[in-house]
Parts: sequence; C-alpha cells; structure tokens
Amino acid sequence: MNPVVFILNGPNLNLLGVREPSVYGSATLSDVEARTRTVGESLGLAVDFRQTNHEGVLVDWIQEARTAAKGIILNAGGLSHTSVSIQDAIRSAGVRTIEVHVSNIHARESFRHHSYVSAVADGVIVGLGVEGYEFALHALARRIGREAPSDTIAI
Repeated sequence: MNPVVFILNGPNLNLLGVREPSVYGSATLSDVEARTRTVGESLGLAVDFRQTNHEGVLVDWIQEARTAAKGIILNAGGLSHTSVSIQDAIRSAGVRTIEVHVSNIHARESFRHHSYVSAVADGVIVGLGVEGYEFALHALARRIGREAPSDTIAI
C-alpha cells in the first residue's frame, strides 16, 4: 500500500481558472488534482486531494493527517495569512508539511507577505503556478523516503 499524502486546499481555490486568471493562471483545481494524482502515482504515493472554504474543516483535515497520512501539501489560500488555528493544527499533526501558493505572495499586497503556515512548514513553494504542487510532491516524497535525492526534478 502506498503512503498517503493529503493535498489540502483552502478558501477560493475552487475558483482556480476562473478567479483572476492573470494572477492564478487558467488551470482549474480539477486540472491540479489530475496532475497531482499522476505525479503521486509515479512517486509511489496515494494522493488524497481536498478543498474547503471553511477554516474548521481545514483544521479537522490537518488533525486527521496525524494518523491517516505521511505528509501534507497545503495551500491554505487567504487563511495562510490569518489563521493561528491552522498553524497550531500543523504543529500538532507532526507530519511533514509543504506550503504551496500559486502566486508569488511576496510580490503582492503587504498583508500577504506573512504566513502563519510558513513558520511550521518543512518548506514553502510560491509563485510557480500550479506546477508548485508537483514540485511539492517531489520534495515531500524525498522527505518521507519515497524518492532518491537527485540534482534535478523532471516535471
């Protein structure tokens, strides 16, 4: 049985491909899910892909990962910049976590420059579009022992 990785998406990510395509691109969340499932399979990982617009649901899923997943890839959207509860949940979960943002949050409004998630994440990928999810899967696979380290990532 392949190790499970949760890919968790927060508020408004269900609107990828529709909401501000000049910032977030034209790929939909369904496109991201299909691509991450394919990459996950190639890495020997089972991908559990979810999205919610509700902070408490996201906290519940992070807590669930304690016993149900080897790692988390998290795009908490706007909650990254506001939620101490999500930070606490990640800290308590005790599983590898990589934060992903489709846009470069550091090149945007100043309130987006701080992330509560970053403080407890193993790594952060920003501004690489939806491909950031794939990079995160490769990085997480290495950290949980599913992929041998190399100098390049083929995506």
